[in-house]
Amino acid sequence: MSVASTIEVRVQATNATRWTQLVSVIICMIMIANLQYGWTLFVNPMRAAHPTWALASIQWAFAIFIALETWLTPVAGWFADVLGPHRGPKAMVAVGGILVAIGWILNSYAESLTVLYLGALIGGLGGGAVYATSVGHAVKWFPDRRGLAVGLTAAGYGGGAVLSVIPIRYVIGTAGYEAAFFWFALIQGGVVFILAWLLRAPEPGETPTTAAPKVIQTAKSYKPLEVLQTPTFWLLYVMFVMVSGSGLMVTAQLGPIAKDFGVENVVLLFGGTVLTVAAICDGIANAGARPLFGWISDNIGREYTMAIAFSLGAVAYWLLGGLGTAPWAFVVFAALVFLTWGEIFSLFPSTCTDTFGTKFATVNLSMLYTAKGASVVFTPAANMIKDAAGSWQMVFLIATAMNVIVVVLALFVLRPLRARTMEKS
Repeated sequence: MSVASTIEVRVQATNATRWTQLVSVIICMIMIANLQYGWTLFVNPMRAAHPTWALASIQWAFAIFIALETWLTPVAGWFADVLGPHRGPKAMVAVGGILVAIGWILNSYAESLTVLYLGALIGGLGGGAVYATSVGHAVKWFPDRRGLAVGLTAAGYGGGAVLSVIPIRYVIGTAGYEAAFFWFALIQGGVVFILAWLLRAPEPGETPTTAAPKVIQTAKSYKPLEVLQTPTFWLLYVMFVMVSGSGLMVTAQLGPIAKDFGVENVVLLFGGTVLTVAAICDGIANAGARPLFGWISDNIGREYTMAIAFSLGAVAYWLLGGLGTAPWAFVVFAALVFLTWGEIFSLFPSTCTDTFGTKFATVNLSMLYTAKGASVVFTPAANMIKDAAGSWQMVFLIATAMNVIVVVLALFVLRPLRARTMEKS
């Protein structure tokens, strides 16, 4: 066999391996998507079964999950990196699968809020371990298509719950929410646990090096403490908080906004109300945005893609606030908001790894991901702004302004700052 033939066989083998790795983590992300996006299906059944549990008390479990799933991901990311390419991903995803299952099993047996909160805590730890490791896995295996790979991985989390809405609702309706928690705990946790043993990070020289990536990438791998000392990281963090926060100001309030706009219960399509149709379209847009803008960023660069996405986001908020009182306009512009918001979970991880390298990518990405947790303060802030202003218009204007500011930061601050960082490395 000639040298050229040998190289071609190796390239084909590597491509098969890395796509297998990517598909595995995408499935893992789909399996944990219900922890966040399927929670709403259980709230009313739990409240009906436990009349003494206030709605706010039940929702505290969700808040605990989000806090643990977000803020402790750097710990999981650190273990995934330092345990090595073969042990790290396997260990963290396997442990995550076990914790995810335990969390929902506890929910199925919870007769007190304390047990429900414990289930949320354990589920948050497991979900964060799987999420952090999966995203880190994608950016390591695909330096040449990093935006697309992490976008597909994040789409698994953003849209995965759509696949199980009908089965979960069926089990809840026929056997009770406890049975749904229990059986989906075993299915979701079991699939994650099994797939964990297929995972490994790439060895040096195993990822593509024959074609230069279309975005600038560092040749140095920064340690976590080094990353925290760079202004580039903190600029990315502030930008992440602003875009995530502006999105949460609107996306978390779509129900109240639709009600105040007078379109909530308007029948729109096949008997579905505006809010129902919007929820389906928003889920599709949210999932599709991640690989779409990730792929675009692989071809034209991260900052330019940020400028396009967040400029469209600013327009989307302005249009929804000004024209959303018409039923179809509400659906279309709300979907555009999700389309230009969901991509933060592909653009920022890609930019982070381009800038700080792959060796400690999982923990570095996890540190940046905590910006999602920091941005949750914008959700109650939106209600306060609406109450003070007497309408949602000020909320939409603030969200629009925040996106415009991030566009300016991406083009005129982040891009030259990253260029200088690359020169030093």
